[in-house]
Amino acid sequence: MTTKTKKMKTLNDLFLDQLKDMYSAENQIVESLPKLISLASFKDLKDGLSNHLKETKYQVKRLEKIFSLLNILVEEEFCEGIEGILKEADQILEGQKKSATLDAAIISCAQKVEHYEIASYGTLRSFATYLDLDDEIVDLLQESLDEEGSADKALTKIAEGSMFTNGINKEAVSGK
Repeated sequence: MTTKTKKMKTLNDLFLDQLKDMYSAENQIVESLPKLISLASFKDLKDGLSNHLKETKYQVKRLEKIFSLLNILVEEEFCEGIEGILKEADQILEGQKKSATLDAAIISCAQKVEHYEIASYGTLRSFATYLDLDDEIVDLLQESLDEEGSADKALTKIAEGSMFTNGINKEAVSGK
């Protein structure tokens, strides 16, 4: 594991570093989501993860558009944070049989990713606002932030169920 040490003199330097980090994170997530989809057995979970994969690909495109609006080359700063979360997910899910418990584990791992993204997009949007960047950049970041929040809520609903359905967590308690 490498350690990044940078001297950032301005909020703009920090914003660009975090933008590059998020670009790397989203690309790592695009690579890892198909594995989670293939491991999931609950249809709503599979569908939710598949839809979020499509959204994540759009988020990558949005980040590329932001780079373009800033007139800078698209560049990645390898995201060690998301790498760690994804490695932990691989360790948790490795060798498990399809079951409600595995689906609950997938939800747990996916929500850790969502929370990282929510924190990152919220911070980027805030920085963009304070830097008085183009409204389109702020709006693009807000759109991704909204999607991440919705994905997190959808995962919670699948885990907990609703008035009409049992959630994954209830099924996992019985060891199904």
